[in-house]
Formats: sequence, structure tokens, C-alpha cells
Amino acid sequence: VQLQASGGGLVQAGDSLTLSCAASGGTLSTYAMAWFRQAPGKERESVATIGRIGALTSYRDSVKGRFTISRDNAKNMVYLQMATLTPEDTAVYYCVAREFYTDYRRFVPDYWGQGTQVTVSS
Repeated sequence: VQLQASGGGLVQAGDSLTLSCAASGGTLSTYAMAWFRQAPGKERESVATIGRIGALTSYRDSVKGRFTISRDNAKNMVYLQMATLTPEDTAVYYCVAREFYTDYRRFVPDYWGQGTQVTVSS
């Protein structure tokens, strides 16, 4: 499966932003999906995960209550709605996939898309 993330940009602290991920070359409903991010000088970290039909989700503590992951299998799309952004959310965000769902702590992707830059100014 090929993954194409989009929607990043430069925003101010407190703003909202929605990232999109378009999947192709596979049936999206056969994959659990997630968003990862990598801030400058830091390791990549998982942000949110979602099961194949969207019934299961998990979020890292720092984004819980602010970020929402969702999917539309009919459109082969995955989304990450981000609210109340802070400068600490500045990172390159990646859309990723694997066959089986796990929570964010244990999600090891099999497929990576290219990243989209999110920059939050203070």
C-alpha cells in the first residue's frame, strides 16, 4: 500500500489543523493505520492509532483530548484532526500502516508514507 500525507503547514499556537492520508495500491480496510511524528532532534514517535474499521483508537498522552484520528475506508482516507496546537507539536507527521491493530505504544509500522511538516509558532 502507498500512503500520501498532506495538510501540514504553519499555524499559530492554539490553532487547529487536519492532516489527510490517501492510500492507494491496497484495500485500506485490511490495514490498521496510525500517525507518527518526528520533531527536530528527536526520535519518531507514535501519535495515534486506529483499527481497521475505526472502532478502536489510541492516543499518546500528550495529544489525548486534542487530536482525533479517523478513517473513511470507502474513500481510502485517514485523517488526523489536531486542535489546540502547541509549539511542542511541531514535527514532520507520517501516515503509516500495518496489518493488525495495536495501541500507540506497540504499533510498529510495515508501511510508511512521506511526511508532511507541521510547524506551530508561539
